[in-house]
Amino acid sequence: MELTAKSIADFLQGEVVGNPIVTVSNVAKIEEAKAGTLAFLSNPKYSKFLYSTEASIVLINKDFQLENEVKATLIRVDNAYESFAKLLELAKSLQKPKMGISPQSCIEPSATLGEKVYVGAFVYIGENVKIGNNVKIYANSSIGDNAVIGSNTIIYAGVKIYDSSIIGNNCIIHAGTVIGSDGFGFAPQADGTYQKIPQIGNVIIEDDVEIGANAAIDRATMGSTVIKKGVKLDNLIQIAHNVEIGENTVMAAQGGIAGSAKIGMNCMFGGQIGIAGHITVADGVKLSAQAGVSNSIKTKNEVLYGSPAINARKFSKLFVYYKRLPEMSLEIDELKRKVSENSDKSNQNK
Repeated sequence: MELTAKSIADFLQGEVVGNPIVTVSNVAKIEEAKAGTLAFLSNPKYSKFLYSTEASIVLINKDFQLENEVKATLIRVDNAYESFAKLLELAKSLQKPKMGISPQSCIEPSATLGEKVYVGAFVYIGENVKIGNNVKIYANSSIGDNAVIGSNTIIYAGVKIYDSSIIGNNCIIHAGTVIGSDGFGFAPQADGTYQKIPQIGNVIIEDDVEIGANAAIDRATMGSTVIKKGVKLDNLIQIAHNVEIGENTVMAAQGGIAGSAKIGMNCMFGGQIGIAGHITVADGVKLSAQAGVSNSIKTKNEVLYGSPAINARKFSKLFVYYKRLPEMSLEIDELKRKVSENSDKSNQNK
């Protein structure tokens, strides 16, 4: 489907600078774009590509100051990144939606499905499951007994949702993710073995949550593991039993949160972070990649680096000394040598 610069600008409420009737039929990175594609510029470090790109149209921020002439037609918008995302949403919405129920699926008679639901091949939907309107469940997924899935939610291929899990509206769960698996609960015995502790709780995922591929969210031992509204979890993330994650918190890939930890709202966690069990993290906390948190963080909006995680400013100061350790070691050795020489001379003069 081709779109003109004018139609795109009208949709985004932007301003065309250049040829309003130039058309595009695809999108591309600004450094790789060819004729007939649309690109965007929001990160200043890519500014140099604006003057050499072959893209037909480029979205830029209204306040961006041009340094040279640009071949492409520009569309100035309030926020180029957000506007590009809106265009991608538009393109996706124009795709023909999947609908219907595959004859190769298995749906228990007691399950109830809303309107315009898609169920792919080899999907199993258990007893007393409730599924809302416009839900899409792709091939090889499994929905356990008594689970609830809200309207407009997408379950991609191979997702396993255990019994009694509750998933809200407008959620997206990517391929291979497991929701409601047993928490890691074992009681040590006198003979050195471990007795499994039954996990009888569930998982509650509120509205507008997105969970990446191959993540695992464990059911609670008792009560619920809760992922609150607007949370975004990347691929390969482990959320343990009885964890609570506050609204609009985002977490990059390969992170893990141990049992019964309570995470505040609007937190931002980098990749491979680790959070110990039974601690709390305040609202707005930011953790750098590979940060390790072993104690509660009580200060809102704090930024922490490292493992064990410490305040970013303190980390930066300490890192200055860390980089100088080899030189400092040599300096200390030299001082020790001089002290030893002076001590020897002093003993000879006695």
